[in-house]
Amino acid sequence: MAVAPARKGKNLMNPAIILVGADKGGVGKTTVTRALLDYLAANNVFTRAFDTESPRGTLARFHPIGTEVVDVSLTTDQMRIIDTLATADTKVSIVDARAGSFLPTLRRFHEMGFLDAAQEGHFTFVVFHILGPSISSLNEIGEAAEYLDDAYYFLTKNFINETSFFEWDPATYKSYFRKIKHAVEVTIPKLDEHAYEQVEVAGVPFSSFVTNKNADGEPAQFSFVLRGYVRNWFRQITAEFDRIRLLEILAGKVPA
Repeated sequence: MAVAPARKGKNLMNPAIILVGADKGGVGKTTVTRALLDYLAANNVFTRAFDTESPRGTLARFHPIGTEVVDVSLTTDQMRIIDTLATADTKVSIVDARAGSFLPTLRRFHEMGFLDAAQEGHFTFVVFHILGPSISSLNEIGEAAEYLDDAYYFLTKNFINETSFFEWDPATYKSYFRKIKHAVEVTIPKLDEHAYEQVEVAGVPFSSFVTNKNADGEPAQFSFVLRGYVRNWFRQITAEFDRIRLLEILAGKVPA
């Protein structure tokens, strides 16, 4: 679905948090976060990010500007995220939850009253739950359900690592999905492994790789072929984010 230019980067009604996570590791959470940052930047939505891979941070290597490394288990770092939502220059914050911290983060958001505040309309809460190919991902859906009644909840299949998703038994699948009736599926397609590897080596955003810029913003000499693969891959992701009306959600134009 095409998004009208007039909606890009305008009329952000409430501060928004986008939580990207899964309790299982190796499912490409940070890849999805990086794609979201590039997508929002391309649409003039200024965004800050919190990398919970403390102390080093993986996301911060690709997006050092506007990314803070935090330990989400610490109250002081939770305050750095939540207490600044209303006063930050940017109205959208992305939290890249490290492996094992997705459900604990949801619990902490509940305990501090953030989920109640989102339900009351003070904040917009968006969740990208990155699924793995095992039954444990379905179990995560069930555990997350009690926290996400009023969130925009996107179940995300990420094929970046050639994940082969098993065919869930329809009855089992429905038994989990009916717990969150408003859940929407999102697909992140596979990127050519050579292209993905070169972006990793370059340590730049996907958008910089496509435009042939190094980490300092200077002209680089990345492969034309590999840049083409990344460009086509990102077009597909853009289409997915447009389909779920992400910009309109952040602008407060889509009811939860």
